[in-house]
Amino acid sequence: MFVCVKNADLYSPDHLGKRDILICNDKVIAIEPQITVLPEGCRIIDAAGRRVIPGLIDQHVHITGGGGESGFTSRVPELRFSDSVKAGVTTLVGLLGTDSRTRSVQNLIAKTKALNEEGITAYCLTGAYEIPSPTLTGSVGDDIMFLQEVIGVKVAISDHRSSNLTKEEMIKLASEARIAGLLSKKPGVVHMHTGVGRQGLKMIIDIVKTTDIPIKHFRPTHMRKILEDDVVEFTALGGYADYTSNEDADPKSQEILDVLARGIPEDHLTISSDSNGSMPKWGPNKELIGITYAKMTSLFGQIKSLVRNEMPLERALCFVTRNVAQALEIYPRKGCLAPDSDADLVVIGPEMEIQTVVAKGQVLMEEGEVLKKGLFED
Repeated sequence: MFVCVKNADLYSPDHLGKRDILICNDKVIAIEPQITVLPEGCRIIDAAGRRVIPGLIDQHVHITGGGGESGFTSRVPELRFSDSVKAGVTTLVGLLGTDSRTRSVQNLIAKTKALNEEGITAYCLTGAYEIPSPTLTGSVGDDIMFLQEVIGVKVAISDHRSSNLTKEEMIKLASEARIAGLLSKKPGVVHMHTGVGRQGLKMIIDIVKTTDIPIKHFRPTHMRKILEDDVVEFTALGGYADYTSNEDADPKSQEILDVLARGIPEDHLTISSDSNGSMPKWGPNKELIGITYAKMTSLFGQIKSLVRNEMPLERALCFVTRNVAQALEIYPRKGCLAPDSDADLVVIGPEMEIQTVVAKGQVLMEEGEVLKKGLFED
């Protein structure tokens, strides 16, 4: 099947200007100022007057639902396929959180497989907040090596909900993930929910400085203002820092602009949504005083906020495209629009509204209408 996106103002994420994009099946096969000869039966998407960007990558998604911190009624529903489509997310990484009792790695992998079948690209992480890490095979290393969708392990640090794993436990876990990643050609990431506890990233920085484990395996997320000094030190050592988008986007944008102003490498900053995870509010004694949940639409909302705060679109896009793909070792197949890249793209309107979404060469949303939903969606 051929699709040609005509007259696009292309951000690859670099701003390339007016381009036509020719897609064959699930790959981009040509990008030219003008493509005049098209295959018979080629579907045309006219993007005149609009911008075309790579499909977004969201590396922190509770695809089976998160939460549970306020009892059984506070379990967040799982992600619907159309939620991802409407958010412009064509690649994601699913994971567990606080609750690995009513949610399981088995359930997570099944949902990951379903999302791939439905039409986007989905990976997942074994493990959860709990230590020892819950797994499918009985081993973090075996899960990474032998389960196609699993690219690393999830843990929690510096948080009263974590299992308070020790430095030695973290070293062992990271070593296991690294070796399994090497043996299976996967990134072998240790994706770390990072809370607001006293420790911050200090234990991780110490491990990087005192062991031979490459820093690329440690992926802290939920970076924020109180962790800014740690972020500066961690990224100076070569690490990636992941910030979490927020529906109240401008304060988070200011945090990002502030840390960039301190000179951290811009290509080592990423943004994810924490979609379908709970957003609990804690009192001074760690008692729960409120709870809601995160939505995937906040991811591109954060990019729009950065642009409103005078960051050029081509710079802001990198935080949810190229940088993430490089960190996950799937670039340039993902994270850019170029010949031989996967045919994942988003057409955005003059107000930066998501209008059309293509994933794996399939048009999933066109002119604001979702064309493909999950099997049991209304």
